[in-house]
Amino acid sequence: MNLFLLRHGIAVEREEFDLASDGLRPLTVKGRRQLRQITVALRKLKLDFDLILSSPLVRARQTAEIVAVELKLEKRLSFANELKPGASPKMLVQKISHQNPAANNFLLVGHEPDLSQLISLLVNGGPGLQLDFKKGGLAKLELENLRAGKCATLAWLITPKQMKLMGEW
Repeated sequence: MNLFLLRHGIAVEREEFDLASDGLRPLTVKGRRQLRQITVALRKLKLDFDLILSSPLVRARQTAEIVAVELKLEKRLSFANELKPGASPKMLVQKISHQNPAANNFLLVGHEPDLSQLISLLVNGGPGLQLDFKKGGLAKLELENLRAGKCATLAWLITPKQMKLMGEW
């Protein structure tokens, strides 16, 4: 199984938005443009996802929708509260485990520091793995059996700048 983790794109800054409704912060024009460049790189990598699971917060939802539309995977897109900021990574692992057993490639769209914490849990078995997971960054984890502990290998972590360069080949 492969888990791909995508951090949402560039969103409106917290200071420019009502803090009480952080979940409604949208992507910026630059963030949308960046995600379209990222999808070019995803196509060049020949990535296909059996399921796209996203946080329901607007900025993550918009990120997932852009990817799903650009890759023509709209029917594979779903939303999960387990990807909201502060949600339990163990509950997310449980949610993924109960998805289609034939699925091999999952794309998770979420937030920091939650995605880094999930990577640390699955690679290290707990906290401690320090990552610089940029907005629009993409990580790939390879694993045999998904469980809430050390079970994965971090195959790669690509920055948005690297993906932009891939799109320019």
